[in-house]
Amino acid sequence: MGLRVVPRVQGLRLMLPLLLLVILLVAVSAESTDYYDLLGISREATTREIRRAFKKLALTMHPDKNPGDSSAHEKFLKVNRAYEVLKDEDLRKKYDKYGEKGLDDQQGGRYESWNYYRYDFGIYDDDLEIITLDSGDFEAAVNSGEIWFVNFYFPRCSHCHQLAPTWREFAKEMDGVIRIGAVNCGDNNHLCRRKGINSYPSLYIYRAGQRPEKFNGERSKDDLVRFSMQFITTTVTQLWQGNVFNEIDIAFSSGLGWLITFCSDTGDCLEPATRQKLAGMLDGLVKVGWMDCTVQQQLCDSFQVTSGATALFPPGSSLDKQGSVLWLKTLDCKEIYNQVINHLPDLELLTGDTFKTKLARHRWLVSFTFGDRTPAEYKKLQAFLRNDHIQVGRVDCAADSELCQSLYIHRACVAVFKGLGIHDFEIHHGKDVLYNIVGFSRDSVRAHVTTLWPDNFPSHRKEPWLVDFFAPWCPPCRALLPELRKASIQLAGQMKFGTLDCTIHHNLCSTYNIQAYPTTVIFNRSSVHEYEGHHSADGILEFIQDLVNPSVVVLDPSIFTERVKGRADGQIWAVDFYAPWCGPCQALMPEWRRMARLLSDQIRVGTIDCQRFQTFCQSQGVRAYPEIRLYAGSARQPDRFTTYNGWNRDAHSLRAWALSSLPRASVDLTPETFRSQVLSGRDHWVLDFYAPWCGPCQHFAPEFEVLARMLKGEIRAGKVDCQAHYQTCQAAGITAYPTVRFYPYLGARRHEHSGEHINSRDANGIADIIRQRLKQLLPRLHDSPKDEL
Repeated sequence: MGLRVVPRVQGLRLMLPLLLLVILLVAVSAESTDYYDLLGISREATTREIRRAFKKLALTMHPDKNPGDSSAHEKFLKVNRAYEVLKDEDLRKKYDKYGEKGLDDQQGGRYESWNYYRYDFGIYDDDLEIITLDSGDFEAAVNSGEIWFVNFYFPRCSHCHQLAPTWREFAKEMDGVIRIGAVNCGDNNHLCRRKGINSYPSLYIYRAGQRPEKFNGERSKDDLVRFSMQFITTTVTQLWQGNVFNEIDIAFSSGLGWLITFCSDTGDCLEPATRQKLAGMLDGLVKVGWMDCTVQQQLCDSFQVTSGATALFPPGSSLDKQGSVLWLKTLDCKEIYNQVINHLPDLELLTGDTFKTKLARHRWLVSFTFGDRTPAEYKKLQAFLRNDHIQVGRVDCAADSELCQSLYIHRACVAVFKGLGIHDFEIHHGKDVLYNIVGFSRDSVRAHVTTLWPDNFPSHRKEPWLVDFFAPWCPPCRALLPELRKASIQLAGQMKFGTLDCTIHHNLCSTYNIQAYPTTVIFNRSSVHEYEGHHSADGILEFIQDLVNPSVVVLDPSIFTERVKGRADGQIWAVDFYAPWCGPCQALMPEWRRMARLLSDQIRVGTIDCQRFQTFCQSQGVRAYPEIRLYAGSARQPDRFTTYNGWNRDAHSLRAWALSSLPRASVDLTPETFRSQVLSGRDHWVLDFYAPWCGPCQHFAPEFEVLARMLKGEIRAGKVDCQAHYQTCQAAGITAYPTVRFYPYLGARRHEHSGEHINSRDANGIADIIRQRLKQLLPRLHDSPKDEL
């Protein structure tokens, strides 16, 4: 026994340093706050992969499952925080760029029970046949040209859980025939509300260009199949002696083949339902027909059919051509589909010799491969894009390496060439699925976004450019690209748009100090501006509008001293002290610009970068970011300010706070002043009838003050509190709050109901309406009898 023990002891001595190293590494890993490491995912992870990784951890780490672990709550909070940040595209970009200091500390403090993660979280994440759609790809999917049957569900809905097994069976039955989708309305509340979803589960069929149709039948697999099959309207043709050769010639001349099933008393023939499914799956590629050989015996003999069979006749095929006809030995719909797709001709091959001439004047979607076969499903692209006048081809970069290198294409991809030469193209970086590629192709040919590289990079161009520095693996980058296309359409002719792949052009990205993706920069001659705002077309457009006509003054210490501290009497400044890495500061920035535009120069608005001017900000007593201050009052008190301590930092809340510093331009009316000054006076009046408890009234109050200042000297503005003066408002016929009425002076005593209702809550809109009415009233006032005056 002693001889056996000694080696084990020696082995343990040898293993001890290794064990200590492993323990140390585990401890270091446990202390790590890297969100990707916490979830055990790569930085390239998709939203679905993030959700699945978090669910796996939630089921083991949840405090409900670890009642004896006093640290379980804190550990799970970290994991939950990581999930909440990485699933959100905007937060994920901020985290990638600035780390945790770029995030709002208020988020991530709550989580659900263990049962929620076990039973309700991501119901269809593990089902390959069911595609989970979210706000980012929903529109591209349902408008791709394919038929989509979408299940809108809510995680805690019991009926949704009851339907789930049936929905999975149905998805397997219809896989490849139509697309089966699911939308989690818990995660995509805005999308579901926008689509009018108000009960769960809600099942809708979507077809491009048509209104969605709701399923209201029994939620059984057979009923779901019957309902969805009625939308597959592709014709299945019965062939006979009188039409067969003409039908085949017409299809062949259009580049379409024929899938024909020959039916007889003996042998196998495809069922009508299978024929219809295949007609839908192969629509635009192959016509589907059947022949009754018990009636058309001689015709079937001419096709060399001796018993029931199914065959594919590609365009130009003939029974005389060896191997051109594919005889199928299966009745399974999916197997037939795969065999047919694989047997059809590949996409048109473009070579270095033909590439330039083919793409000079026509729009093309091109698949670039490196010696591999183009995915068989890509053969369907031509059918989907035919009406968009987009041709589809392929390039083998293994055979034409020089061509691909000149385009900086180093991996398999698809790209849209827009018909303006071989250098005006855009590469697809979305999901490698048919519906996503189709949506990208249609959007790209309409948009004005160009793929950039060192030779065409706009660093010294005279015209303004927006350049998106990105990495293809980065989900927030992929989410931003469709928004860039939308913005480029709206700014066509005013600004050019380009994208630069930093995984290929490292040096160029380093030149511009790009540290996180996506980073969007606007080059306007000698000036360079980094975009900070929401990843949306509207956010980009607002930012560009603000660059062209700035509403916010960028301050430095000298400008601050000159303009803010040296302000004239009556002048007011709102100043945002911020740091670029600060998450709440980033969230505030677009709202701050929007607030400045809403203020219409009534209050001057500025920002100062406290990372760049740290010493100056400290000298001003700024200790945390963002610090929002209002410098008002007399010029004799230049350092006097008030700080914004409100919870809401949206443009309207900030604007209301800023406007509250201005002297009021409207007056409060009582029943007596309403009768004496409005009804019996000689001024034009605009009135705001409100109630103090009314939320919309509170929201409208600063807007009414803006209106009062805009119309000062032309008409008077007054407010009536309908809670305090209920009878006055009732006599005036006020039934809702706020109500805006215009009381013009017409040269005679006015009555309670003579006020004109104005159906607007926008100061500019109301002012335009009133000024237009005043122009109409001028002749009437001139003709009014003198004794009435």
